[in-house]
Amino acid sequence: MNFNPWAVLVAAASSFVLGGFWYSKLLFGPAWGRASGAPPGGKHRHRVQVFLVSFVFAVIAAAAFAAHIGPDPSVGTALHRGFVVGAFFVAASFGINYQFADRSPILWLIDGGYHTVQFLLFGLVLGLWH
Repeated sequence: MNFNPWAVLVAAASSFVLGGFWYSKLLFGPAWGRASGAPPGGKHRHRVQVFLVSFVFAVIAAAAFAAHIGPDPSVGTALHRGFVVGAFFVAASFGINYQFADRSPILWLIDGGYHTVQFLLFGLVLGLWH
């Protein structure tokens, strides 16, 4: 392994903390609910399985990103690459799918923004913790 597995787990966990805030009533939760067609008042339920599978995907993404940036990146390099991957790979790919699915540009901005910040957090954690 060319990366610190503990740093990968912390980076993945950071995306859950970010998601809890990002999609909360304090930030984009209500707008996301309207744009995605979720039931009003946040009455939708998330099963434990959704969170477990999401965490597994976050670990996979963090590990792949760690392998991409290498074992000893500077913080600046890791942040720059995090921004590029989040904005220009993930968010742009969402943009393609959302166009074909006829989804709201607001939904794309919220979800794409989350993943851009997610990869910035990955870069911060992995850049600081070699």
